[in-house]
Amino acid sequence: MGLITGVCAFLYHLPQIYKWLLKPYYITSFFMTIAFLVVRKTPGLCEHLATQREDGNSCDFDWREVEILMFLSAIVMMKNRRATFVMTCKPPLYVGPEYIKYFSDKTIDEELQKDSRVTWIVEFYANWSSDCQSFAPVYADLSLKYNCAGLRFGKVDVGRYGEVSQRYKVSTSPLSKQLPSLVLFQGGQEIMRRPAVDSKGRAISWTFNEENIIREFDLNERFQKSKKLNKSRALKEEKQQNSHQEEAEPDADTQEQSSESKKDK
Repeated sequence: MGLITGVCAFLYHLPQIYKWLLKPYYITSFFMTIAFLVVRKTPGLCEHLATQREDGNSCDFDWREVEILMFLSAIVMMKNRRATFVMTCKPPLYVGPEYIKYFSDKTIDEELQKDSRVTWIVEFYANWSSDCQSFAPVYADLSLKYNCAGLRFGKVDVGRYGEVSQRYKVSTSPLSKQLPSLVLFQGGQEIMRRPAVDSKGRAISWTFNEENIIREFDLNERFQKSKKLNKSRALKEEKQQNSHQEEAEPDADTQEQSSESKKDK
């Protein structure tokens, strides 16, 4: 019964698996994986390859190549439990619509402290991290839905700006598993972050999906408050404009009266 259920589930998700596997970078990684194996076993080509085998047979793997292949296979399996013994390339960086401001080591402090009424959600990421790359479209979609004048989204590359990672205590070590990190700022002060970090500097396991982020950071309520803030700002601006216009009108009346008095004289 369990086998039948597994087969049915595989057949049900088969179209999605095909769409996932037929992306260009997965096709390229597959050919790159088998290229060395094919060349090493192809007669006419393998005879010209260097080898460290005692018998001098260059058409078979030597001990060093076997160790490297086994080591890389183990790394792939440890890094991604869903992976098989196929070394895949990383997906390309996300390129799409977003309302995100990118900070540098010189602009992040000034921007976060610029207006205490603005709430910032900042992602600390690194381009070499596969977790950050897979999270990029989710974060971009959230910025499209919730970005407004009172709620802003930002990103900073801590792999490039090491001082920022130290200043905001975000470790870039793969063992700490702190990348990506989402930090909520209000008036330049940190309110909360996910994933949380324990006393030993290790990240507490947390799933980066849209539902968790909306719930943990209370985005719906913050967005509604930000919309009210925008309305109050607009009303203040209108009042200021009206007051300026009212001040300008008496000046015009006084000018007309003075011109009429001159004519009478």
